[in-house]
Amino acid sequence: MDWKIFASTFITIFLAEMGDKTQFAALAASSQTKSTMTVLLAVVLALGLAGALGVIFGKFLGTMLSPQVMKYVSGSLFILVGIWVLAAKS
Repeated sequence: MDWKIFASTFITIFLAEMGDKTQFAALAASSQTKSTMTVLLAVVLALGLAGALGVIFGKFLGTMLSPQVMKYVSGSLFILVGIWVLAAKS
């Protein structure tokens, strides 16, 4: 295992999720129940599955696209989703 890649990925994902919608959704769900372990398990499994799909899809795209193109595609998708979210609230 490459611990440098592990550490940089862990820190990046951890910091990206802090204060994100996912964290607030988990906070809201756990505040509405006494079964916090159930909410914790659901959050861990959901984030694990979402991450696994991202890794699998990224690996697949990585075989077809260069890292530079991947940066532009992912950045463009991020911007488009942001615009979509803002437009949906209007």
